[in-house]
Amino acid sequence: MKHALCLIALLGVAACGVDGEPERPISTNVGISVGSGGHVGGTIGVSRGPLSVGVGIF
Repeated sequence: MKHALCLIALLGVAACGVDGEPERPISTNVGISVGSGGHVGGTIGVSRGPLSVGVGIF
């Protein structure tokens, strides 16, 4: 029984994404900066493949 479940799980994982080209995983960026006079700012960004979205906080 254990072997049958492992085989089904292996086939299920092997079938994922077979018909498409691989994509880059989601990456995130977070940055914090302190400027002159004590001003604090930051950025948050997320990208996946060719799409990238970022927000700046000043």
